[in-house]
Amino acid sequence: MAAEITLTQLRYFLSAVEHGSLSAAAEAHYIAQPSVSEQIRRLERAVGVPLFVRTNRRLVLTDAGRTLLPYAERTIRAAEEAAASVDPVRTLTGGTVAFGTFSSAHHLLHTELVTRFHSLYPKVRLRLVGMNSVQVAESVRTGDLEAGLVALPVDDRALDVGPVVWSTEAVYLSADAARTRTTMTIQDVADAHLVLPEVRWGDMDPTRRQLVTLAQNRGVPLRPVLEVESPAVALELAQRGVADTVISLALAQTLGATRILHWTSLDPPVHETFAFVTRRDATPSPATTILMNLARRVLAELPQPPPPTSSAVRRRRPPP
Repeated sequence: MAAEITLTQLRYFLSAVEHGSLSAAAEAHYIAQPSVSEQIRRLERAVGVPLFVRTNRRLVLTDAGRTLLPYAERTIRAAEEAAASVDPVRTLTGGTVAFGTFSSAHHLLHTELVTRFHSLYPKVRLRLVGMNSVQVAESVRTGDLEAGLVALPVDDRALDVGPVVWSTEAVYLSADAARTRTTMTIQDVADAHLVLPEVRWGDMDPTRRQLVTLAQNRGVPLRPVLEVESPAVALELAQRGVADTVISLALAQTLGATRILHWTSLDPPVHETFAFVTRRDATPSPATTILMNLARRVLAELPQPPPPTSSAVRRRRPPP
């Protein structure tokens, strides 16, 4: 078939059959008769045979027209059903949102985010997946997730990375107050008895990448003596005095670790920054857009960091 058949052509064909003339079909669609005539002619060129016998009084279907009729009816009906199938997604009365977040987000925002979203749109199913930001970015890229909230930097191939929506300082935490009396240089961190989280992703983890870059620029290796999967476990080990750690201050506060551990900033400071990622040139669904807006609000409402627990005044070390 040389030409493509369009839904418009089939709709005008069915309308001409129903009303018996091109002029009546044109009136039914509130358009000029020549427009209907042209679409019918294109349809006949596409199928390669006449569909109507044109008499003085009405249109009469040819053999080909009678053969095409049930297929045209089914095609238009299927198109209408397809359009109707996405109505719940458009009207937020159904559908599914698949959204990813950085791995420790379940401590910070999952419960509040799900509660708010579900109270507003109880009929929309929600898949909220917590993974390392590397995984979240890849899952959005492959289409397994529609969007995600990730720690930067991430591989942005085929992704649109939105502006930073939240930031928190990564700090050095220790059970020993003496170790946090001054800011910690990257040399200090490299020399420390250290436990770091995200063992599965190691130096690919966004925060670890920042620390490794600082260490490499200083010409020192960063090799923690302990690596664990969960930031919460790293904080528990620090509380037991097993090793010190470098963790998001907001997370340490949320988990209650700042009531036990002493902390200080790194020198230069290290900040974890977070942004939404979506597939490039794709428009998020209405429900996903709302979920991202809610996540932005929940993050903005997180408590401000506490003052350092060390009794000493924190001061910057002079450069070596």
